[in-house]
Amino acid sequence: MPTLHWLTRDEDLRTASRVPYRLLEEAPDLSAGEPDTGNMLIQGDNLEALKALLPFYAGQVKCIYIDPPYNTGAAFEHYDDSLEHTQWLAMMWPRLELLRDLLAEDGSIWVSIDDNEAHYLKVVMDEVFGRRNFVDTVIWRKNYSPKSSARHFSSDHDYILVFARNADSFLPNLMPRTERQDKAYKNPDNDPRGPWKTSDLSARNPYSLGVYSITAPGGRVIEGPPKGRYWVISKEKMQKFDKDNRIWWGKNGDAIPQIKRFLSEVKEGRVPQTLWPYEEVGHTQDAKKETVKIFGSEVFTTPKPERLIQRILHIATNPGDLVLDSFLGSGTTAAVAHKMGRRYIGIEMGEHAVTHCVPRLRKVIDGEQGGISKSVGWQGGGGFRFYRLGPPVFDEAGQIRADIRFPVLAAHVWFSETEHPWNGNGDSPFLGLHDGHAYALLYNGILGDKRPNGGNVLTRATLATIREEIERKHARFNGPMTVYGEQSRLASATLERIGVTFKQMPYEVQART
Repeated sequence: MPTLHWLTRDEDLRTASRVPYRLLEEAPDLSAGEPDTGNMLIQGDNLEALKALLPFYAGQVKCIYIDPPYNTGAAFEHYDDSLEHTQWLAMMWPRLELLRDLLAEDGSIWVSIDDNEAHYLKVVMDEVFGRRNFVDTVIWRKNYSPKSSARHFSSDHDYILVFARNADSFLPNLMPRTERQDKAYKNPDNDPRGPWKTSDLSARNPYSLGVYSITAPGGRVIEGPPKGRYWVISKEKMQKFDKDNRIWWGKNGDAIPQIKRFLSEVKEGRVPQTLWPYEEVGHTQDAKKETVKIFGSEVFTTPKPERLIQRILHIATNPGDLVLDSFLGSGTTAAVAHKMGRRYIGIEMGEHAVTHCVPRLRKVIDGEQGGISKSVGWQGGGGFRFYRLGPPVFDEAGQIRADIRFPVLAAHVWFSETEHPWNGNGDSPFLGLHDGHAYALLYNGILGDKRPNGGNVLTRATLATIREEIERKHARFNGPMTVYGEQSRLASATLERIGVTFKQMPYEVQART
């Protein structure tokens, strides 16, 4: 397969593996609504944030939508969109690698782009995701009027490249039928099966049983199909369909036969198409009006309309699925996912993650009625948690950094084991129960003993302390337990007999990076 080469390619291909693993630290004052929805808003460099998400979400994201800088040479307030071509490719490659690893087996990634980098991006994504996993290119007509100031052509469209994690597993949802499509079905003969429309019964493809004469109900003998064509069904099947009133001979009963296709028998939806007009999914002016209504001013140069994201999520996801946008911008993807009942993770590095994304999502929780709200019956509810990137977990020697606080590491351990956010306060080594399994962490002197061989070691005494805490909160619990710590003084046979799994730090934690 052809590959794309640029100046720093060899170095860029190793970037993702060299990104330091960081913890995610919640900022509760910026979180809003119900805390356990699984929705996350992360402020920080998206490359490091994606690496931090891998232990929790590798292989679990159903749909990724990103709208990266287009490299147009324009100076955006919130993004450097004047990256030199090599730098742009160097920025995209490692992020695409991590995004690929986050995708579920039946998931898909959708990338908005224009002509400046679209064709280079296609070649890069062929290499990262595999050319066989390319699904299609969507053309979105983004402008409703031509740009009269254009020197050569008025560029009226953007592209959306669509790749699957595994094309054999990706099954897009059908689009709902339109009123215009249904209006094409009539019932001039009052057929009890309801409205229908006709389809041609002849084709150019040769068919051995497709040449015969037939007599129409009006008495006309039709010697055969139109010149150069063949009936697509045999004479026997033609007669069978006619007997079932599935052949239309015209109002006078002597026209070239056509088959009746009943509305009641067609699919409830239609296969998604690749040409998306603004009448169906909105245009750039719609998007700007939406952001002005939310923020009071035009804060982003190239926002996307909510209807555009709605169509993507309709095709690629179902309620409850996880959606990721690592170039969140003004928060459109998160807002639409929230209203459509999808879980979401949004990543934004600038301060507007706080000044714009948080207020927008809070308005959604309160029942904001802009964008797609009315069409999906949105009335408010739900919630999200706000996170910032914490310090690197490991130092240069591969050891857990001394300044990593117990609650931060505890949240990481709990999340990596249960895939749920941790609600503890860090005052006990017992982290909680999940699906009949207990989890505990011996770290950073949580038991008040900070000696090297003290409270971070699993002994009969520390295990007894953990069990006492479990008994206090969950009486008579006697299920399995996982304990993280620096060492274990209990024999493997003993641990197996009492139903305890020991995971040694930093190795067992580092293995999840």
